[in-house]
Amino acid sequence: MEHNPFQKSYIEYLTFEKGLSSNSIKSYTHDLIQLVMLVEHDRFETFTIQDIRRASAKLNSQGLHGKSIARMLSAWRGFFDYLIERHQFKENPVKDVHAPKSPKTLPQTLSIEQIVKLVSIDDTTLLGLRDKAFLELFYSSGLRLSEAVNININDLDLQEGVITVTGKGNKTRMIPMGQKAIHAIQSWIEKRASIKTDEKSADALFITERGKRMTPRAIQYRIQMWAIKQGIDSKVHPHLLRHSFASHVLQSSQDLRAVQEMLGHANISTTQVYTHLDFQHLATIYDKAHPRAKKKS
Repeated sequence: MEHNPFQKSYIEYLTFEKGLSSNSIKSYTHDLIQLVMLVEHDRFETFTIQDIRRASAKLNSQGLHGKSIARMLSAWRGFFDYLIERHQFKENPVKDVHAPKSPKTLPQTLSIEQIVKLVSIDDTTLLGLRDKAFLELFYSSGLRLSEAVNININDLDLQEGVITVTGKGNKTRMIPMGQKAIHAIQSWIEKRASIKTDEKSADALFITERGKRMTPRAIQYRIQMWAIKQGIDSKVHPHLLRHSFASHVLQSSQDLRAVQEMLGHANISTTQVYTHLDFQHLATIYDKAHPRAKKKS
């Protein structure tokens, strides 16, 4: 689809002035294309709040989740703010439009027993040691997939037991690592020394047999492979390990702020979802253990 001049100038603004990543640019481009398709014309100066509300309603009727619609509305809102600032548009038709609320869904987690089973890899080959290292690290430190992919060896302080990662918004944070993760990483780094890396991947912690930095898809595939091999029923992915980390740490520590810092959440409300998981855990224990909760036979 050929871009309207306003769309083109906005994408150039995001690319060269705001310096957004290529993934963000693709997302904004997609959202603007969706806006034109939903309203069925690209005369942005004539857009009204009714146009935006109808577009939102169409997305909702197509089964799009409320959070996804909210993200799209946010992208549209930013676009019209830009048009007001740079192209003398009068009003932002997205200003007072809100996404429909979706039912809250709690993130899935693995049990501690399932986690132990998953990371108990008895494989001393190059790939076995590497995979054990990133599995232990995911669960030990609650990393996002993108954070794990971009880790360099000099981001690790194995002596102090901490790792420095760059998360959303290019914000860096230091996260503690457990002893199991430290030992697994040390074993992998020793084995990694035998691999000849290409210039771009020389500092990467997790690399392939050919010496290239692992891709997100490759890590996802290896985690799923090990889940099947280790007999885990659930469909395991990196974010499931992050959810499990958060839930298990909160269960044992009850320190919501600490979990927020380790996860790199900007708002504590994002972290609070794990308090609901923790409550479910406590409720289960109550049902099993409390005399008043036991059913009469």
